[in-house]
Amino acid sequence: MKTRQNWSLCITAAVTAGLMAFGLIGSAVAAERVQISGLTWPGYGFWDIAIAKKLAPDLDISYQQIEDPYESFNLMTADKMDVVSSTAEFAPVGVERGMPIKFVAFANLSYGTDKIVGGPDIKVAKDLSGKEVAVLEGGLAQIFVAMWLEQNGVPYDSVKYRNIIADDAFAALVGGGVAASEFWEPYGSNVLKALPGSSVLAQSREPYWLKRAVVADGLYMSDNFLTKRRDTARKTLKAMYDAIAWWKKNPAEGNQIIADSMKMSLDDVELVLGKDGSGVDGGLYVYDFMEAARFCGVVPGDPPFGQKNGQVVDHWNLISDWWVKFGLIKEVKAPETGVECDLHRELYESGYRG
Repeated sequence: MKTRQNWSLCITAAVTAGLMAFGLIGSAVAAERVQISGLTWPGYGFWDIAIAKKLAPDLDISYQQIEDPYESFNLMTADKMDVVSSTAEFAPVGVERGMPIKFVAFANLSYGTDKIVGGPDIKVAKDLSGKEVAVLEGGLAQIFVAMWLEQNGVPYDSVKYRNIIADDAFAALVGGGVAASEFWEPYGSNVLKALPGSSVLAQSREPYWLKRAVVADGLYMSDNFLTKRRDTARKTLKAMYDAIAWWKKNPAEGNQIIADSMKMSLDDVELVLGKDGSGVDGGLYVYDFMEAARFCGVVPGDPPFGQKNGQVVDHWNLISDWWVKFGLIKEVKAPETGVECDLHRELYESGYRG
């Protein structure tokens, strides 16, 4: 018996020494770091939920709030950022500039959170001819305004676009410096309260915009992340969809997590995301895994709002056409130069459904 005890102690000591040598005892196995950035925006708060609820325990996810998207993409180009949550129009510009990035997911769709607001003297599109409109040039706001003008028979270049960010655009419209502006929430609602006679000229919940999926957010990954760390890229995408699925079941707690992490009021988060997890009681419709995979065209079925399977191709071409008109890019390139949908296919083929 004594010999057995000694032998057992020897084995235990040997195994323990081996595990310690590999760092498996005394400290947890190091999780793989994933660096993610994006705006201070509730639509990107699902990363905060993934972190708070430990939905990807083998990943060390870090979400950094960076208000200038170009800074995020420059960091990605320098291989100092793996993932960027941003608006869905940048990929053609990134390709034009030789940035090693790919658009990998259609993340959410503006469902009323974006509005074109006119001053007291502006009631219809033609009232803006020859006047100044505040937009973020090179962003979705500019395309939204341009498409709306042409939809209403007014040439997109009949107005002067002033490159002003949202809070400054608020002051410019209230102060009479511009005739109209494109706003996202809470700026749109606030300017309507602050400026008597102002009105909503167009808003993204209208079927025309929902079907075309114009005003939306997307998810970008670096080429290095997609090629050299493919398994981690897949796990990262899954973590986002797991967080979305968790939020749909726990919207109150999820919204509070986002509010705390983003240092926003709960009211502002609920204004954007809604309160019941349905995606249609707020200003932003969040795509789950299957909806995003259908938009990419890698699983059967159609996305919501009358969109079609594989619409990511049409979206790429639509955005690229406008950037050619505005002189931001020289030509419309093939979608595969900037779009990577195979992560969704791989997750689906593994049995994942979100």
